Amino acid sequence: MAAPENATGSSLRLAFGNVLSFFILLLIGVLAFSIRLFSVIKYERVIHEFDPYFNYRVTQYLAKNGIYDFWNWFDDRTWYPLGRVIGGTVYPGLTLTAGTLWWILNSLNIPLSVETVCVFTAPTFSAIAAWATFLLTKEVKGTGAGLTAAALLAMVPSYISRSVAGSYDNEAVAIFALIFTFYLYIKVRFDKSCVRCPYCAIFSTKTKLC
Repeated sequence: MAAPENATGSSLRLAFGNVLSFFILLLIGVLAFSIRLFSVIKYERVIHEFDPYFNYRVTQYLAKNGIYDFWNWFDDRTWYPLGRVIGGTVYPGLTLTAGTLWWILNSLNIPLSVETVCVFTAPTFSAIAAWATFLLTKEVKGTGAGLTAAALLAMVPSYISRSVAGSYDNEAVAIFALIFTFYLYIKVRFDKSCVRCPYCAIFSTKTKLC
């Protein structure tokens, strides 16, 4: 009778540990998102600096005219008076990600403006990046180390400065894509399986596009 009781106790502890880890991860995601909203709370919803505003303008054009016109867009207001071929000179990962999010939300009858999506893209992906960090570190060192790494990434000042609400720049999406690519690579190596190889290739390509 001792063996079944021990097995039941171990299963309960494992289940409780998994539930506790899930709620801690949820709190870390909320922390990562909310800690980046102070600029919105204090100064309202705005796009910061020149590069984020340029990326916002490009995303506006993508949402209004579609991807084909985006790739062939010659913008005579950028690099004036020479102009700029936008589709061939920008890293499109950020723009395509935000544009896709805007399209999905509007398809679900959530009528957010392009500006709103762009403002909150960085805080949203910072939370997802914290979860990706948990997955990566858990594979290498364990659940406790994964939770610690996720919490540190959520609060590290150097990352906050590049992912605050309104800072609509490439790092907003690229950090998550980079971490998740590392995670998928390690999973492929440890599992010795080709099932995750296409996903690893997709996120590796996305990282290069950002």
